[in-house]
Amino acid sequence: MQGPPPPVPGQAPFSIVKEFDLVDEKKTATKEVASPKPKEKRLVCKGCNDYENKTLNFLQDRGIKDKYALATVMGNIRQESTFVPNICEGGARTSYRGCRSGGYGLIQFTSASRYDGLGTFAARYGGNPSTLDTQLRYIISEPQWRNIENRLKSPGKSVEYYMRLAYSWLGWGHHGSRTKYAYDYAKRLVPSDV
Repeated sequence: MQGPPPPVPGQAPFSIVKEFDLVDEKKTATKEVASPKPKEKRLVCKGCNDYENKTLNFLQDRGIKDKYALATVMGNIRQESTFVPNICEGGARTSYRGCRSGGYGLIQFTSASRYDGLGTFAARYGGNPSTLDTQLRYIISEPQWRNIENRLKSPGKSVEYYMRLAYSWLGWGHHGSRTKYAYDYAKRLVPSDV
């Protein structure tokens, strides 16, 4: 009879655990048990709704890890739409096609090229232009975002630094409370092992 196979280098994807039958100790069984997934440090948002949390996770998946960078992007989205993807400028909730004047969506796509670009993107990639997921995917495809994304990934800057980037991304006409919202998110973003 041959012995067990030689060990494979690296960590095994599972381990064998013997289970004993307490009634008859002569019987044993084995089962595969997955190794625990390593914990990852991420920021979570205390008191945030599902859309805010999805956006935060999406941005972190893109490699943006700095608390102030994340808080600034989220503060700007809150100012623009309160994270309601099917909102038309002025507050009406409607489908993409129902909003033909003013801005629409998470970042109030206002110019014809940005608004039409959202519809074209959704049609090309099979998404609904009135949903959070499609709009997040569209945002990162826009040149305005691509021009700032790498700098958003630079840690250790201030909210004011990231706010200047956000201005070049959105080109807001009205500052509103976006900086206040950014600082509010900065207080609510806390590190966690997930």
